[in-house]
Amino acid sequence: MISLLLVLLSSALCWASSHKPNENIETLMDNVLVLRVPYGQDSMKYVPLTCGETLQNQTVFWKKNGQELDPPLQGNQVSVLVEEMNGGNYTCHLGPDGKYLNHTTIMIQLYPDNRTVILEERSNEGHIHCSSPNYQGIFHCTWKRTGSRANAAVLLVKAERHLETLSCQVDADGSGVHCHNASCLFEEEQHRISLTVYIHSHSRLEAYRKDFFLRDIVRPAKLSDLRIRDGKVFSWNYPDTWDTPCTFFVLQFQVKVVDNHNSCNSEKFLMENITAVREYEVNVKTKRYVFCVRAQDMYTNGPWSPWSQCIVNKHHVSC
Repeated sequence: MISLLLVLLSSALCWASSHKPNENIETLMDNVLVLRVPYGQDSMKYVPLTCGETLQNQTVFWKKNGQELDPPLQGNQVSVLVEEMNGGNYTCHLGPDGKYLNHTTIMIQLYPDNRTVILEERSNEGHIHCSSPNYQGIFHCTWKRTGSRANAAVLLVKAERHLETLSCQVDADGSGVHCHNASCLFEEEQHRISLTVYIHSHSRLEAYRKDFFLRDIVRPAKLSDLRIRDGKVFSWNYPDTWDTPCTFFVLQFQVKVVDNHNSCNSEKFLMENITAVREYEVNVKTKRYVFCVRAQDMYTNGPWSPWSQCIVNKHHVSC
């Protein structure tokens, strides 16, 4: 008898625990609820759904992912049992075969560590890589899905700096986002940009966040008008996309000469130097070599631009 009472009491406590208000349920956006469940533990949670405030006295029936529920679920305000990662799209209808009224998508997010498996992590960069060609506030961030989650889709992107919400547009292939920070480019940055990407694979939702100053991601474009005169003096101009005046946005340049069978990224070089002048005289014995030059913001020591190069083969030069 005592054992039976203990079983009944345990069942009642479990039912009450499943039905009590869940602080781990969040409304992420219109029609999307996020249920956070602990990683590595069996999860069974009831999630409350509402079809609509004006439908209180209507005969409302629910479906999950387009299929009728068994047993049928009826009512304007209901609770659905979500087990493990088994979320889905719940639609409410006027009658068993009636017209569509509303929907709520339940996404599952593991906590407390977010337990990410959708995006690949790049060494020294995390899951998201961001870059900008100048200080005008436009930047582009990219990511790469893992092979097993190639069909994962972006659900939402949030970008903000302090009290300002930034405008963003997700790339057509879902592998990046373009954003614009309208703050004046001559202002000293006091606050970081915070970018959060919500991406899902079926019902599994993962959030990826990156915080950065614009000055940390500004990467100049390739240098323009690279040319040679007198057979050994190379000159170039600032990138067309770089900010002006150049006295305020100053670049420094890395110049390198490598053997003609090596690339500019080679650690074997005939000469290498850093200069702030937009020309360089090469004095090497060989008549076959590659002249390489790239740019970096002098004051922030941020990312280097891609290499620009001239291939020298005796009297023939290709830039």
